[in-house]
Parts: sequence; structure tokens; C-alpha cells
Amino acid sequence: MASGLNLQLSPEVVQLLVNVGLIFAMVHVILIGCAYAIMLERKLSAWMQDRIGPNRVGPQGLLQPIADGIKFMLKEDFNPKGVDKALFFLAPGFIVAPAIMGFVVIPWAGTTDLTSIINWLGVGQAGATYTVKFIGADINIGIVYLLATAAIGVYGVSLGGWASNNKWSFIGGLRASAQKISYEIPMGLALLCIVLAAGTFSPYAIVEQQLNGAWNLVQQPLAAVIFYACLLAEANRAPFDLAEAESELIGGYHTEYSSMKFALFFLGEYFHIVTGSAFFAILFLGGWSLNPFTGTDLPTSGGPLLMLAQIAIMLGKITLMVSLTMALRWTLPRFRFDQLMRLSWEGMIPVSLLLLVMVSFFVYFGKTEYLWIGSIGVAALVYLLKPIMGAHVEANQRIRMIGSRFSPLTDEAGTLSGRPSVALDDRAIPDPRQGMISQH
Repeated sequence: MASGLNLQLSPEVVQLLVNVGLIFAMVHVILIGCAYAIMLERKLSAWMQDRIGPNRVGPQGLLQPIADGIKFMLKEDFNPKGVDKALFFLAPGFIVAPAIMGFVVIPWAGTTDLTSIINWLGVGQAGATYTVKFIGADINIGIVYLLATAAIGVYGVSLGGWASNNKWSFIGGLRASAQKISYEIPMGLALLCIVLAAGTFSPYAIVEQQLNGAWNLVQQPLAAVIFYACLLAEANRAPFDLAEAESELIGGYHTEYSSMKFALFFLGEYFHIVTGSAFFAILFLGGWSLNPFTGTDLPTSGGPLLMLAQIAIMLGKITLMVSLTMALRWTLPRFRFDQLMRLSWEGMIPVSLLLLVMVSFFVYFGKTEYLWIGSIGVAALVYLLKPIMGAHVEANQRIRMIGSRFSPLTDEAGTLSGRPSVALDDRAIPDPRQGMISQH
């Protein structure tokens, strides 16, 4: 097929066009995915709590995200008196923009040869080979770029809390800033373990290394757990959602926001979850790999159908990780803030340093295929050292109560006079033998 424009595209220009097209497509896929991730969370929480969830707007409630978007656009955009208007308007953008910027270095598939298609269109150069990668921006420091853009998100919550002229929002912004900065340290150390073992900052190279060997989830499971916990903390997701703890801070740093500005805060949270899940899939789940262990796997290069299959595998892994994040929110109770900070500074950071020393040792001796043994050794060492470390006195002690299965009040306390110390069944009205017990 001859080109009437007499164009001759270089391989670099074709790669650039693929990059731009992929970014355009994935921005819309993730935006729609975030909208329906909210519905997925409502459905998943309803399933876990034996409820139904949204089912009125559209078939099976599938149009609920569209209705929510229209509702946000039609709500009053209220700005409290005394706010710093410039920063008040900028804060939601600082939440959304880093997550949108970060995903461009995520590789969605391997490489494919478009030479025949380019020549058929008549826009190719003689003798040129057009092999393209399915990534928005293939930069050799992609991991550093992703961390740098993710770190900008702390400005959004801190500015939103400070500019709102509300003390509860201000405290929520301070909490979020302290939390994000604290958990960036163990996240960076866990990431250094992967980078040190792979010997590169390129996301593509890290995926290719896992295709030729085992997933990093298998080789470094402890680093994966620490990294994932830090992802939850960076996204302000439960059990790390202290910045918006309704019991103390109303809505936290976004209490004074309404209409689309509040929607941007909400959208930014889900965008961070999706981008973080994609990042986790690249680092620990082998990207588009199907085999977690050493052996046969999907090839890196292939035709368009293979590329579509690899993109589908990536999207499937992201959906799985997002669903796990949602399930954890409705399973685990929220930490107290002192527990949250102690977990980072006295737990994750020392363990991450031990992991980094262990990985350095294995890399020095060229035994990176046995990193899983080192991870088990670090876990055993932490378990053995725990008894000799200083114990903390909990501020909140369990109070023994009649009917409690966890801290029951016993007959020895001299207050039960023969009544059962634990609930006899799960009925709303207790067994008469238990006497008068609170119905709350």
C-alpha cells in the first residue's frame, strides 16, 4: 500500500507514536477502571458483610459510577471562609497528577515487530526494522522516576489540610505527611533489594529477569510483604487510614472539600491504588509472566495476539491486587497512630535494613538464585531476636467483660456469682442464665 503523503518514518518516530497511543489508551482505561473500582469496592464490601450493594442504576448497578460522577458535578462547590484559595484549589491536583504521571513507565507487554505493517502502509524506511515496546516511556531509571512522582503526593494532603483553615483538616494533613514520609523509607529499602538483585533500574529489565528465573515474590517474599504494606500506607488505605479517621478527625485533610474537588481526592486515592498495584505486579509478580518458578514462560517478543494476551495478564494481576487491597480494608481494624509509626520505625525499617544486607551478601557471592533462603533466614532471625527486644506497654488494656470471648470475666473475680463467663450463643437476646447483659 503506497502512502500518498510520501512519509518515511524512522523506528524512533514509530516507537514514539506507539508510546503516545499507549499513554492515551491507558489513561482512559485507568480512569474508567478507577470509577468502576469504587463500585467493585462497594460490591466486595457488601459481599463480605452479607449485603447487596449498588443494584438500582442500570443492570446489576453497572451505571452507578456514572451516576456518582454526575452527582459530584452537580453538587455545590462550597469554599469555606478564610481558606488559602490558591493552595486550596491546587491540593487535589497534587494528589491526582503524581499517580497519572507515574504509570507511564509501567511496561504492559513485551516487544513486537511492526516492520511488515509499516512497509504495507508505505511509510517505512528502506532496510529499517520497526521493533516497538509497549510502554509509555522506556527510561533506564524508571523505578527512580516512579518513586519520585509518588513522593509528590504528600504535598497534596499536607496543602489540603493546611489551606482549609480547619484544625481537624490540619491535624489530618500532619498525620498523612508523617505517615507517608515514614513509610517511604522501608518502601525504598525493600525496592533497593529488588534493584540490587536485578542490577538495573529499568522496569523492562526487571520483568525480563523474572521471565528467565523466578518471580521476586518467590525469591524475596519478606520484601514483597513490606513493600505492599508501604503501598497501603502511601495510599492512605486501611489499616493505615489514620489521616481520615472519622472518630477523631471527621474526614481528615479533605473535610472542607466538596463537589469535584472532593471527587479528585477520591479519584487520586484509587489512582494510587491502581498504579501501586501495577508497580507491585512488575516488581514481584513477573509482569506478564505466568510461571512463578524457573522454567518455561511466555516469550518477551511476539505478534499482536501475544501482546494483547500479555496486556490482559497485566490487567488481571492489577485487578487481583486492587481486590486484595479492598478486602484488607474490610478485614483489618485501623491502627492507632502510635502503633502505625512504631510499626514503621521500630519494625519495618530495621527488617528492611537486614534484608538489604542479606541481598548484598548474596549478590556479592553470586548466589541470587538462593535469595529465598536468605529471606527465610532474616525472618527466623527477627523471630529469635523479638523476645530480647524492649517490650512496649500498651496504652489500651483489654477490659474483662461478661460475655466476652476474648477477655471474659471469670468467677474468680468474685462478681459473677455463678453466671457463665462467656456468651452461650450468638442470639441478639442473651441466654437468661447470663443475667442482665448490655444489649449495645
